[in-house]
Amino acid sequence: MSSNDCSLQRTALYDLHIEAGAKMVPFAGYDMPVQYPLGIKKEHLHSREKAGLFDVSHMGQVVLKGQRAARALERLVPVDIVDLGEMCQRYALFTNEQGGVMDDLMVTNTGEQLFLVVNAACKEQDIEHLKTHLADQCEIEVLEDRALLALQGPKAGEVFAKLAPESADMVFMTAKNLSINGIDCFVTRSGYTGEDGFEISVANHQAEELAKILLADNDVEWIGLGARDSLRLEAGLCLYGNDLNNEISPVEASLMWALSKPRRADGERPGGYIGADVIMQQMQEGVTRKRVGIKALGKMPVRDGVELVDENDTVVGKVSSGGFGPAFGGPVAMGYVPTEMAQEGVKLDALVRGKKVPVEVVKLPFVKQNYFRG
Repeated sequence: MSSNDCSLQRTALYDLHIEAGAKMVPFAGYDMPVQYPLGIKKEHLHSREKAGLFDVSHMGQVVLKGQRAARALERLVPVDIVDLGEMCQRYALFTNEQGGVMDDLMVTNTGEQLFLVVNAACKEQDIEHLKTHLADQCEIEVLEDRALLALQGPKAGEVFAKLAPESADMVFMTAKNLSINGIDCFVTRSGYTGEDGFEISVANHQAEELAKILLADNDVEWIGLGARDSLRLEAGLCLYGNDLNNEISPVEASLMWALSKPRRADGERPGGYIGADVIMQQMQEGVTRKRVGIKALGKMPVRDGVELVDENDTVVGKVSSGGFGPAFGGPVAMGYVPTEMAQEGVKLDALVRGKKVPVEVVKLPFVKQNYFRG
């Protein structure tokens, strides 16, 4: 089923989605599969139990070339790129002057260049941001002719090792150039589900063939955007535009782990990125709000945008992401609350259509993250 909007872009795997009976919806300017006949709940559980295949070709793929590329990128992210090892990957954040997050991204050092994957909804802005600040420091190439597939789940390693045995010794956040049935792929052991898995960059004209090879395994099923969202939410992972935006800093978003030690106030290369003064001050003095896990104490899910109130009915926070967690077995959510309330066990109410739904602040993630660390 197609969303039939001619203005939407299509990925190289569009025909396969239609063939598989996908329900297509507009997403970040693309016609994307939100679910398949299996349904969101079963797709979610399949990814937690076996292996799911996701088309994430709408994401932006960009390479930075040149000897100064790593140092140049450090002007835009609070992350250690200079000492990022060859064929290693790191989570990064583009920050603005106010210390807010413009986007989150993945950066891989291939040895010859930096390979970036940015969010679909932000990619035009991100590419412009890179060109504005780094064009005089390094060469910026947008990879328009490549698809991106994600294979995720506890069986992903086993499935992939049958096709590319050299992938077996890859660990979480590492990369390799691999050949699958003669198809050249750039692969990272990473993903957005909390499970083990791989993200595979492949030429558009070979994407369909690769997808069919992966789907031929009995453990692999197509998974849509619906389950992708519930999977990342259970795993406590941020969605840009919901849990992160221009007004939310990495410190407020509880992403201190992503702020590399060499770039901190007492590090070897402190600051030097956009918004550094604000972020380093927050790290030192603290912030007034924090991102937390929110568990509804009944069966009713609390969705993004829902207000959180204290015992005096004073609005104290807001849900940033929310829904049902099929593997968790109940409603799951994340949101922002005052720092003094960002502690496990704090009881609040969510205002859902005028009714109070009791909720509790909980530790993230809702389900254990199962990344393969060797």
